[in-house]
Amino acid sequence: MEVFSTRAEWRAANDEARRRGGSVGFVPTMGALHVGHRSLVEAARRSCDTTAVSIFVNPLQFSDPEDLERYPRPLSADLTMLEAAGVDLVFTPEVTEIYQRFPVMPETRITVAGPAEGFEGGGRPGHFDGVATVVALLFNLTGPATAFFGEKDFQQLAVVRTMVADLGMAIDVVGCPTLREDDGLAVSSRNARLSAPGRRAATVLSASLRAGAAVIEAGASAPEAESTMAERVSAVEAATLSYACVVDPTTLRAPSELIASQTYRLLIAAVIDGVRLIDNMGAVAGTAP
Repeated sequence: MEVFSTRAEWRAANDEARRRGGSVGFVPTMGALHVGHRSLVEAARRSCDTTAVSIFVNPLQFSDPEDLERYPRPLSADLTMLEAAGVDLVFTPEVTEIYQRFPVMPETRITVAGPAEGFEGGGRPGHFDGVATVVALLFNLTGPATAFFGEKDFQQLAVVRTMVADLGMAIDVVGCPTLREDDGLAVSSRNARLSAPGRRAATVLSASLRAGAAVIEAGASAPEAESTMAERVSAVEAATLSYACVVDPTTLRAPSELIASQTYRLLIAAVIDGVRLIDNMGAVAGTAP
C-alpha cells in the first residue's frame, strides 16, 4: 500500500494505474473508518483493478468550528485497516494541500440545487456545498474512476450523482447497500455515543422504515407511509422525530402520487440521547387493493 500526501503525487499514482491498463475504484472518506467503510473498499476491490482511498476531514462542510475540532482523526488505525483490506493507494493530504490558501477558504464553491435542499441540508446551511466542492476537487485529482459511496448517507449520494451528471465528470458513481447490525440498526460511528437504553431505542428507525416500506408495497399512499413511520417513532419516548418522508430517489422531491412498480426512497431522522441518527430504505410501490 502506497500513501501520498500531495496533489501531484496522488494524480501521478492514479494516472500510472490507468496507464497500466487498469481501472481505479475510489473511496473518498473523512477517516475514523469502520466496517461500513471497509464494505466500500471491498466493493471497489471486486470491481476495479486498483483501489484508492482518500482520508481528509473537510472543514468546508462544518459550520461549527468545535465540531470540526472534535472530529476523530485516528490516522494510524485507519491506515492499518486499509492495508489489511488490500487498498493500493491512499491520499492523506493536509488542509493546506487541498485548500491552498487556508485558512482562507476557496472562493469557488459548488452548489447542487434540488437534492441538497431540505432534510440534512435544511438544518446545516452550506454543508452540501462543502461536500460537493471537496468531492469535485478529489474527483479532479483522482481522474477517471468508479467512486463508491454508502447508501446510508442517501442525500449525500444523490447530491454527488447529480453533480457528476450535470458537470459531465468522468466518474461512475456506485451506491453500496447500508450495513446493519443484527437488530437492524444502520452501522454508524455515531452509534458509539448512545447509552445502552438509547442504543435499544435507536432500532425504531429501521423498524419504522420497514413498516413504511410495507404499506407502500401494499399500495398505500406516501402520506400514509409517512404517518406510519411517524407513529412508530412517536411510540418510543426516547426518540424525537426530525422527519419521515417518501421521496423520488433521484431528485429527493416528494412525489405527487406513487406510481405502481416505481421505486421510491423512505428517509428518516431522529434524535436519541442527543445524537442525530439518519437512515433510509427503498420501496417499490404496489397497487392499492
